[in-house]
Amino acid sequence: MHVLVDVSAVPREPVGAGKSTVELVSALERSGETELSLLARRDDAGRWTDLAPTATVHAVAPTSRPARLVWEQTRAPRLATESAIDVWHGPHYTTPLRATVPSVVTVHDLTFFDHPGWHERTKVAYFQQMIPRAVGHASAIVAVSAHTASGIRRRFDPVAPVYVAPHGVDHERFNTEPARDEAARLRAIGVRSPYVAFVGLLEPRKNVPALVQAFARVSADRPNLRLVLAGGDGWGADAVRDAVASSGAASRILRPGYIPADTVPVLLRNAEVVAYPSLVEGFGLPALEALACGAALVATTGSAVEEVVGDAALLVAPGDVDALAAALDWLLTDPHARIDLGLRGPARAAHFTWDASAAVHLDAYRHAAGAPVETGP
Repeated sequence: MHVLVDVSAVPREPVGAGKSTVELVSALERSGETELSLLARRDDAGRWTDLAPTATVHAVAPTSRPARLVWEQTRAPRLATESAIDVWHGPHYTTPLRATVPSVVTVHDLTFFDHPGWHERTKVAYFQQMIPRAVGHASAIVAVSAHTASGIRRRFDPVAPVYVAPHGVDHERFNTEPARDEAARLRAIGVRSPYVAFVGLLEPRKNVPALVQAFARVSADRPNLRLVLAGGDGWGADAVRDAVASSGAASRILRPGYIPADTVPVLLRNAEVVAYPSLVEGFGLPALEALACGAALVATTGSAVEEVVGDAALLVAPGDVDALAAALDWLLTDPHARIDLGLRGPARAAHFTWDASAAVHLDAYRHAAGAPVETGP
């Protein structure tokens, strides 16, 4: 079975859906269960050749997002035919609707519909139109959580089956075993203990301003405590800057930006508490990685994060600053509670692997390869 995975939307510094695509490709390469082709941007062949040396890399997609989206619908169908693939996988919400080969589409969440204000207007307009068409055209659909799968079925009532393929964890990197140079790695990004950590893209859904407010409260009588906001600026990051500036604790809030991949588990392992106060998530990979590192995690109820973390995190209602501050205060005060969560986390995270995720994707590909194809207009 010859599968093409469209990796052209993955940025140089991947987070979220981009990071999951990188890990999926690596797991598919390891599996040896399929002949693999990758569609990459014209300037991005080397990264994918290094990651998946046995795959065929088609580095032909335009580099800019608008041009790439147009290319997907106008030129990609020809690539699908000429490369003699059995299945086209669009891991980022869309697929080429005119392609004459079966397609699999991944839907990570439905926030373009449920919370359009969290995204750029141009992206909302495009994806609100294209996601339903991609779902209707697909021979199989992948959801990254049962929460997202339920939303897909409720909103779109698709004919194609929905496969739930949870993300995994790179357990070789995210674990409880300290490295010899952990203190040096933290110093390199300007961090020293004690601290509360957040890891993720700074965007509206992450609700980082609420974490800043909660930190300001709990740090008032903890003068040595810091808050580390590790992640690049996404759309809407101005709200984070404003919250920090008005918090009264700005001098103790560190923003190292996008940190090296090998430093992320070090940051998580050494935190007093890790906070992931997201309002809604399709999965919540940073929360799972924190569990794998044995961190005491505060997360939120009501979306896929609750499904992922189970009883291995302290959960609060999304958007409730009082509850978030109380949870942070409790864990910062009670070392036994931190130890308890630190023991539960790795056991919970052990259930999530990228090989297991790839196995579900392979099932979706096999189903799609045997399904009839209806091309778009």
